[in-house]
Amino acid sequence: MASKKRNDLLFSGVVILTFANILVKVIGLLYKIPLHNLLGDEGMGYFNAAYKIYTMFYMVSTAGLPVAVSIMISSARTKGNRNEVKMIFKSALTLFLVIGALGTSIMMIGSHGFAGLMKNDPAYVCILAIAPTLFFICICSAIRGYFQGYQNMLPTAVSEVLESLGKFILGILFATYAMNKGYSLPVVAAFALLGLTIGVVVGTLYIVIHRVLFKSEEYDAEFVVDNSAPVRKMGQIIKALFAIAIPISISSSVMSVADAIDSIVIQRTLQTVSYTAKEATALFGNYSTLAVSLYNLPPVLIYPISCAIVPYISSALAENDKEKAKGVMTSSLKIASLISIPSALGLSVLSKPILGLLFSDGESVKKAAPLLSVLAIAVFFVGMLSVTNAILQANRHERMPIISMISGAVVKVSASYLFMRFVLPSGYEMFGAPIGTVFCYMTIAILNFIFISKKIGLVPNFTEVFAKPFFAAVPCAVMAMLTYVLLDGVHEKIATLAAIAVAILVYLIAVLLFKAITKEEILMIPKGKKIYGLLHKLKLM
Repeated sequence: MASKKRNDLLFSGVVILTFANILVKVIGLLYKIPLHNLLGDEGMGYFNAAYKIYTMFYMVSTAGLPVAVSIMISSARTKGNRNEVKMIFKSALTLFLVIGALGTSIMMIGSHGFAGLMKNDPAYVCILAIAPTLFFICICSAIRGYFQGYQNMLPTAVSEVLESLGKFILGILFATYAMNKGYSLPVVAAFALLGLTIGVVVGTLYIVIHRVLFKSEEYDAEFVVDNSAPVRKMGQIIKALFAIAIPISISSSVMSVADAIDSIVIQRTLQTVSYTAKEATALFGNYSTLAVSLYNLPPVLIYPISCAIVPYISSALAENDKEKAKGVMTSSLKIASLISIPSALGLSVLSKPILGLLFSDGESVKKAAPLLSVLAIAVFFVGMLSVTNAILQANRHERMPIISMISGAVVKVSASYLFMRFVLPSGYEMFGAPIGTVFCYMTIAILNFIFISKKIGLVPNFTEVFAKPFFAAVPCAVMAMLTYVLLDGVHEKIATLAAIAVAILVYLIAVLLFKAITKEEILMIPKGKKIYGLLHKLKLM
């Protein structure tokens, strides 16, 4: 019964976080649409420059520590050592308070320096506005790690949604107020970021209150309490936290650091070739707001697969059933392909219509659409990265992704610079950014597959895992484009929605015709039994 309860908690946790992540991404996209209408490409350039710096500090500060807190608390709970659980939380909270205060101070003191590195001096006021967010998010992260140690994902999910809603509502209100007051674009962007800061404060207050009211005894009922068990000192616990967190933090934060460096390289290089500071800021704002926001949506559907397969693989390996483990790994790669390949092709061919559906500024859409068409290719490689990282971690090769991620980061920054500075013709320099991203994730995925082949002995069947999903996705993309062209004269938005609907229908039919998915793989999907039962009744499987 205890094992079943833990499995139920794990499954419900995955479902809750999946729903929350999708909701957060949607709110984030909806937030950027009116914000872009207010700020334009130039204003979004100031906004995104500061946000990149914040994200880098956030990932470096908190990427691995909440996971380490959850692992240590879960272990102490299993042993019935409640006193150690309390000491772990106290130590973690103390550590996070110090990290948050230090990080916020560095951002505030160095705001002019960071903005100067990007050759985007006015963005310093935006960095000042977002800097306090780091302090509160660190407090929030410590408590999230605590709740995750209890396999209680609801407080984490609710706090994330509250942060996003606060950012969405307050950010737009504050930016509108600043715009009506006639403030400069950098200051208006700073007001929008201030809304994000207050949203994080609201999320932090919620999770703090939830922690105060939380009754841990109800979750520990299945464990025998041992009040005599030894409790480590704070210094020992912090050392243990770092030992677990550092490898995770490195692999998780590498891309955030690379993104921050890449944004510096992009803006500085644009100014080197022929653009003014304002023009470079506007180009960067257009790319990071329109193209990158859309590109980030499809991988949200793949992350839950990565999260879910780890216990399956671990369980199979514990039973010494290597065939079962390899079957799960292969199926997860195929499902990721089935999602990522049509997403990449569809987003590439319909980049302009989809952007036009969401953003009203036709000139901005015209600039961003070709960039998104190139960037969309990376969706496939990001999907492969997510699953292959999970496979390596489940097989206890968690240090391998560090190598691949660092390699990808170096490729990203180098490719962006080289293409923008030397390869691309005048007027097309901005394409270096999406090209660098595609090369980056392609490098990571290839290296991960090499590691999986050498360390685990798994070589996926190319036809089943990649070729069939690709050949099913091609007619889907073609029909989507044809539908849009045929209906564009009627109404552009109706044509776009119809093209997406036709693409989904054609793809589902093609997947079944090409036999690109098996019964076992359908059963891995949420509600898989019902889906398979329906297909079986319709004689499609």
